Amino acid sequence: MPKAIKIFRTGGPEVMQYVDVEVGDPGPGEVRLRNHACGLNFSDVYFRSGLYPQALPAGLGIEGAGVVEVVGPGVTHLQPGDRVSYAMRPTGAYAQERIVPAAILVRLPEDIDYATAAAITLKGLTVQYLFNRAFALRGGETILFHAAAGGVGLIACQWAKALGVTMIGTVGSEQKAELAKAHGCAHIINYKNESIVERVREITNGKGVPVVYDSIGKDTFYASLDCLAPMGMMVAFGATSGPVPPFNLGELASRGSLFVTRPMLTDYAARRADLDGMAADLFRMVKAGNIRPDINQRYAMADVEQAHRALESRKTTGSSILIP
Repeated sequence: MPKAIKIFRTGGPEVMQYVDVEVGDPGPGEVRLRNHACGLNFSDVYFRSGLYPQALPAGLGIEGAGVVEVVGPGVTHLQPGDRVSYAMRPTGAYAQERIVPAAILVRLPEDIDYATAAAITLKGLTVQYLFNRAFALRGGETILFHAAAGGVGLIACQWAKALGVTMIGTVGSEQKAELAKAHGCAHIINYKNESIVERVREITNGKGVPVVYDSIGKDTFYASLDCLAPMGMMVAFGATSGPVPPFNLGELASRGSLFVTRPMLTDYAARRADLDGMAADLFRMVKAGNIRPDINQRYAMADVEQAHRALESRKTTGSSILIP
């Protein structure tokens, strides 16, 4: 019987259980998938802790790569044997086999392996929409990107360089600074011993940046606003330090008529044509050598508690994957 990670209550890493599951047959619009690799992302922590609510008991994980085994009624764009990856709800990617809505699956090129796909699909699609649609970069801009040595951050470093964008990245250690720099980040700010706002103003000759991409949330929100040029855009796409508390809209006006958006991948990839186009753009960047995923942590699925503890303590760099 296949195995999967389930939670029966929310809480810390200890609530995850490695259990036998019955998978069954796919229904209309679904496929049965055998995962070869699963992505590990901070959003998984939100689901496990209850910050992102879901009915219990539940699975965890929204990213994976594998092979279609059985196709349900009404599925016409996939067939058994197809190599695919995915990076959206429903949760349940931490599994050897699972039922998946066919609508979230993208075909995986033959020259991209499963581990790579599990490491880049969510993070790469995230950078794709951040840089192309949430705030469209044309080349020549100077931007601020927090957590530059994380899984999303290292892809952003490389993508920004390929676009001709000067990226300022924040990190929390010298080791992470070297990693981000090696991946194309032009300027590094170690927030442990430098002022983010002062350094950004210094780098930009006092002008500030047109956009800040912030996945940290509560701890960096106001500093991010203070780094923006007038009429700049704050793209708040995560909250690893906790959600941003309610704030007065006057804070945006007093800093120069700023904009704030809280985008979600599920909205930007809701249409099939958009998802396929985003995936094609990502895979093209990978095959061209512009994006090289760093899989710096690999865990057996049974060791998922250890994986989550490392992720939450910010001991990981690059991407982490689980092997079913």
